[in-house]
Amino acid sequence: MNLNQLKYFVAVAEHRSFTKAANQCYLSQTAITQQIHTLEGSMGLRLFDRNSRPVTLTPAGKVFLREAKAVLERMETAVSKAKEASTGLVGTLRIGYTKGYERSNLSDRLRAFHREFPNILLTCYRCDTDMLAAGLLNGEYDLIFTWDSTNIRQDPDVETRLVERARLVAALYSSHPFAQRTILHREELKNETILFMSPSSTGDSFGDAYFMQLYQRAGYQPNILLRSSDTESILIMVAAEEGISILPSYVTDKLGNADNLVFVPLEGEEEAEEIIAAWKVTGMSVPLRQFVDRL
Repeated sequence: MNLNQLKYFVAVAEHRSFTKAANQCYLSQTAITQQIHTLEGSMGLRLFDRNSRPVTLTPAGKVFLREAKAVLERMETAVSKAKEASTGLVGTLRIGYTKGYERSNLSDRLRAFHREFPNILLTCYRCDTDMLAAGLLNGEYDLIFTWDSTNIRQDPDVETRLVERARLVAALYSSHPFAQRTILHREELKNETILFMSPSSTGDSFGDAYFMQLYQRAGYQPNILLRSSDTESILIMVAAEEGISILPSYVTDKLGNADNLVFVPLEGEEEAEEIIAAWKVTGMSVPLRQFVDRL
């Protein structure tokens, strides 16, 4: 018994004709009849009732048809997976992302890639930006989505691509005097108590310095009640009216009916946070190349 004999058997069973099956398989009727005889001989039973017109399956043939189709389908799947493996389209991609970025369109990107390459396992890790950068350099992640708080773009071993330029917004509680505004300037927040969203866990990163420069350009030092990289905790504290915060829009865009929270965009070209994708240029796997090509 071989796979060709199974294919010929299925063809005859579906067409209910040796002649039509022979035409489909580009064989003579004599050749396909001999193959079916050989198959039946190896099994020691009859698969077709040749006395009927058109030919019909015997009870044994009906059972064997179902199993033969399953074998052929499994073989096609095995061949397909083997071909994918030969081109590197199987494996795992370890993707890190900065806290809060889970609210962005990241899941849409991952879903689209997974649908195209279902045999590549995408594993995700949510971390502070400094931990993401260290993890990338140490080989813990294949690619990270991050706010560049560590100035990782200056590393010669790392390649980056701008993924998103997210507008900064003021997160206010509903009773705040500015809650009805459609736009705000950072200068107007001079007397506010600030819950400072830090991109890193160290509190003195390249990213923190950038945000502090924005306050300095506005002409004041912010009154910071809390520094945290946990956006969820910051939002809870804003809702509790302990202060206000400035957050990237990817954190707030999907919070349409957030309890006691209002989000007002900040005016100014510099009032934005750039999210980059970063990966090491050496030793890139084929799955990683495919992912990067689709960014």
